Amino acid sequence: MTSPLILVTGATGYIASLLIPQLLKRGYRVRALARQPERLQARTWYPQVEMVRGDVMQPETLVSALDGVQTAYYLIHNMSFGRGYTSIEIEGARNFAEAAERMGVEHIIYLGGLADPEQHIAPHMRSRIETGATLRKGSVPVTEFRAGVVTGSGSISFEMIRFMAELFPIVPGPTWLNNKSQPIAVQNVLDYLLAALTNANGRGGVFEIGVPKIFTYKDLMRIYAEIRGHKRRFILLPFIPVGFMAFGIGLMTPVPRKIAYALVGGLSTDSVILHSVAETTFPEVLLMEYESAVAEALKRLHPLKIERVWEDGLGGVKILKHEGFFIDHREMKVNAPTEKIMEVVKGFDKNSDWIFANWLWRLRGWFENHTTDFYEIDLNESEHVLFRSTLKAPGDGWMEWRVKDGVLKQTAYFAPRGLGRFLYWYLLAPFHSYLFRGLLKTIAKKSGGTIIST
Repeated sequence: MTSPLILVTGATGYIASLLIPQLLKRGYRVRALARQPERLQARTWYPQVEMVRGDVMQPETLVSALDGVQTAYYLIHNMSFGRGYTSIEIEGARNFAEAAERMGVEHIIYLGGLADPEQHIAPHMRSRIETGATLRKGSVPVTEFRAGVVTGSGSISFEMIRFMAELFPIVPGPTWLNNKSQPIAVQNVLDYLLAALTNANGRGGVFEIGVPKIFTYKDLMRIYAEIRGHKRRFILLPFIPVGFMAFGIGLMTPVPRKIAYALVGGLSTDSVILHSVAETTFPEVLLMEYESAVAEALKRLHPLKIERVWEDGLGGVKILKHEGFFIDHREMKVNAPTEKIMEVVKGFDKNSDWIFANWLWRLRGWFENHTTDFYEIDLNESEHVLFRSTLKAPGDGWMEWRVKDGVLKQTAYFAPRGLGRFLYWYLLAPFHSYLFRGLLKTIAKKSGGTIIST
């Protein structure tokens, strides 16, 4: 028997990128919808799914996307559009519901936001509630899950907590950091989304999901800090403008300013469960405590365990903050055999020398007890090498090189711990730019090839 065809929308998003491999593992056929499918080519699951280019704001693209689909996951957010995103979200949901009805889809599963719709709530949370209501206006049954802070590496709410708690010994914030929250582990979000496929009792319902224990947002940051070995204090100030906070969050965390603006507004009210029916309707989901979810997220603080979102098919230089890391990624198309390129890279271990700016490394090593052992090999494959730094930097660092289709990819990772580590990265940024650029060009030159493009 042919397995059901499942459509996952918002395929470039956080939850979708985690859900798709889980669906594949369970034997479902998966079709993924994205505005820019080429951005997903580096994902390990990409060859196993049917990719469709489409946009809920262009209804004509939804017909082929929904053809033959049994269940569709609606995982689309439009906060990155900035002002006016709420009307865009409603229109997109309406287009999708109408197309799903027309194409005979049996079930829609939607992940929204946890808030009390009877209270005055921020536009971001209101749009999440209204998106669900719009989807339910169609004839296709909708199962809606409402979640607050999703705890997991890569979640924008968790990354905001992570970077703020890592950066500030004394965390400044508005008084509504004392507002209440019931977070949920990202694995449990996936558990609910997957359970809704087969649990008929939940079809057509609205379910508020989160841990039973109620925290404040301040608690969430404090607990993260304690697990990381930090002591954090808080200064709560009234009347901090949302725009000012969004600017600061955009500057210091991986969350873009436009999204931060929407998120900060959403935190200004409680995010708690009012109707606790999810646990009885989906008893197969075993909830993970917040502390355990944080510990699980920290276990992913390694380059081989994070999503390679920077490999989006566009090439070039990308400097970003992602899943607890500062990342410097550079690509260069080189006209040289892969084995020659990797021979140069793997030759770093000869005489403990770096092939570019070696004097700088030796000078730094001299300051660190006269050492010349700068790294150890973490991974050694024919087309992929990962070195872990052994220098006494205020954080964990790695250098990675990969060759694929004639493109040499170099990525530097640095996981800071505390304010001093953040300052370390930013103060050495000019040195890093000079070093990483020079390393890439020198590898290409020493491999005997020519640089085709950067």
